[in-house]
Amino acid sequence: MEISTLATYHCLAFVWYFFVAYSIAHVKTEERPSEVFLYGGQWKYLTVLNLVLQAVFYGVSFLADVLRLIKKLRCAKCIISSRDLLFSVLAFPVSTFVCVSFWTLYTYNRELVYPKSLDGVIPLWLNHAMHTAVLPFALLELLALPHRYPAKKKGLILLGFVALLYISWVLWIYSVTGEWVYPLFALFNPPGLAAFFAGSLAIIVAFYNFGEFLNRMIWGQSKFSS
Repeated sequence: MEISTLATYHCLAFVWYFFVAYSIAHVKTEERPSEVFLYGGQWKYLTVLNLVLQAVFYGVSFLADVLRLIKKLRCAKCIISSRDLLFSVLAFPVSTFVCVSFWTLYTYNRELVYPKSLDGVIPLWLNHAMHTAVLPFALLELLALPHRYPAKKKGLILLGFVALLYISWVLWIYSVTGEWVYPLFALFNPPGLAAFFAGSLAIIVAFYNFGEFLNRMIWGQSKFSS
């Protein structure tokens, strides 16, 4: 894509994710099911945190495009490095994980991840914006331009660190409230829950590797943004 086209796309994507994150953050308090929005509010859900992550990523991407358009290449180089790190380590694998895991569990038993009580609070379009559209956006970004992936060890360490932070947040909420972020977790005993978290981490690592594979297949080993 031309830089101006990329800038337009990244700007629109940023506005979209900002709007979606704003919409879910401003669900009226009196309409929130009490069993869902306890301690931590929306910010305990990976889906909502992913919306913020995507808004940050597209904001950084738009900034990189603008800097390239105005020929501030030295500054752009630093921002592009941050953009590529965000996309490769977090934006792509987390979006893919959110979409695939949510709809898999929703199809099996929606009460485990998205209780029916939410239907009267969160409109259908917002549900799909949070859980469906994130994957096409990630794939479109992959097709739009090449991204430089970090060394495999560095990328996996960063991804694992962020995953452990979220797991720690989930466990902290349970220790404070006695309620799990997702009803699914209540089905497991401690060893089973540890196995579930380990399996989820393995899946998100697989999505990281899948993104790297697609990036290499589409753009080759040597073609990267400058």
